[in-house]
Order: sequence, then C-alpha cells, then structure tokens
Amino acid sequence: MLLAIDTATNFAGLALWGDGQLWAEEAWYSHLTHSVELMPRVQRMLTAQRLTVEQLTGIGVSLGPGSFTGLRTGLAAAKGMALPYRLPVVGIATLDAVAFPFQRAGAAVWAVLQAGRGRIGVACYAWVEEVWTQVVGPTLTTFEDLCRLATPPAMFVGEIDGRQAELLQGTLGPGAIIPSAALRFRRAGCLAELAAARLDSNDVDDAATLAPIYLQTPEGQPAPSGESVPPR
Repeated sequence: MLLAIDTATNFAGLALWGDGQLWAEEAWYSHLTHSVELMPRVQRMLTAQRLTVEQLTGIGVSLGPGSFTGLRTGLAAAKGMALPYRLPVVGIATLDAVAFPFQRAGAAVWAVLQAGRGRIGVACYAWVEEVWTQVVGPTLTTFEDLCRLATPPAMFVGEIDGRQAELLQGTLGPGAIIPSAALRFRRAGCLAELAAARLDSNDVDDAATLAPIYLQTPEGQPAPSGESVPPR
C-alpha cells in the first residue's frame, strides 16, 4: 500500500493506494498548521486500514510549487517514515497532480494553486504528439494575467474560488471551461495514482536528497507564501 502526502498549500490531503485502486482519502483546510495536523491524520488513516508504516510499499509526496512551510512539513514526514524502513519515495509536482484527472478534457488544461498576496502558480498541459505534456512550466502570475495568457478553449482547475471562476468566465467567455468546485479540487488520490505508476516502473527518488520545488520571483528568490482565504 502506498501512502500519498500533499501539504503543498493550505488545502492538504492524504491517500492510500494499492492493487490498482484507492483505499482511503482525506482532504482538509489547514490554517498553516500542517506540522501539528499531519502525523495524527496519517496514523488515523493507517490504523483504520489496519496498517503500520513498515507495511507500506512506498510513499508519494507533493513536491510543489506551494507553501514553503507546507512543503517542508510534508517532505520531512515522508522522509521520516521512509528512511528508517527503507521505503521508496516518489516526489510528484503539485500541478501535475492537479491536471492529471483532466487529460481527456479535449482542451488545454491550466492547473492553478494559490501563492498568496493575490498571486497564483499555474502550469498548462496538453497532448503533444499523443503525449500528455506540460506545455507551459510553473509560472507565478495573477488571475488577471492568466486571462491574457490562456488561449480559449481552455480548462481551468485547482484552487479557484467562486469569484475567480466568475472572472475567468466573464473575461474568456464560453471558451473558459471550469468544472464544478468539487470536481476541480486538488486530490491526494491523484497524487497517489501518479506515484504508484512511477513506483511500478521502479522510477523512484533519492529520499535523502529530494527537495521541494518553489516558484521563483523575477529576482530569483522563492516566492513568499501567503495565507489563502477559505471559501465562503
């Protein structure tokens, strides 16, 4: 059974994947307290499935972009469980997991996460010669600039609240495809499925050197993370 950990932003999640299916999944909004909340939730999920850490087959962890503190908490937890038991670790880019379930959308897919201070992190995915490809790498921007950057028809998924969805729809018109709030939400189950596929191919990372991915400001410094606002 593979455990997936996603603490990339205030919206956090856990999942258990095994035998080609999802066994457990949890999502919650964290008020910048990942370090307090994460391990009790991991233990509760493992206990519910009658598992211990040493019985896991591997750990998948969200690498970012995302919150500096959140990413470090998730990665530290993954390493803390993996290294003593020599469990394989697979790091998955956060925006890859956001876009993953929308590969058959029939349009380019823009994955979005909140970066604080009115900014967002985005990446764009599309099929290129029958290969699902990241065609625009992780970019720090705003919703207003995203409306200028995206070419309709395009799907927008991830951390998008109601007001932001209205902005995209109002600016881009019917060419902006926006799934319902529940469907566009980032899921740890998708992270788990991506990590399991890599684990099955023996494509794993070095747990000792695995590091988070941060969006960069124009000055080349990691973007500071603000506290996103819970949906109303």
